[in-house]
Amino acid sequence: MIRVWLPAHLVTLGRATKEVKLEVPPPVTLAAVLDALEAGYPSLRGTIRDQTTRQRRPFIRFFAGEEDLSHDPADTPLPATVVNGSEPLIVVGAMAGG
Repeated sequence: MIRVWLPAHLVTLGRATKEVKLEVPPPVTLAAVLDALEAGYPSLRGTIRDQTTRQRRPFIRFFAGEEDLSHDPADTPLPATVVNGSEPLIVVGAMAGG
């Protein structure tokens, strides 16, 4: 069971909870988790990644443990701690400005 933590705006938009639990078949990659998330919460399609290019949207970041996975290829296997459910995959809405 993969645990995903969502930021408040995606919780509201997806009518979800802060922590979403997903069944993801191996290999567990970022793309596979996002596919499962969008399948379970269709209103999130296009909010985390572009629907056409499947690329991460600007100002969305992904973390597992203390690792920033935002720039890793989407087909890279997630850390074992995320796969075994001991740590969540964290989706963060980044901020910018001055």
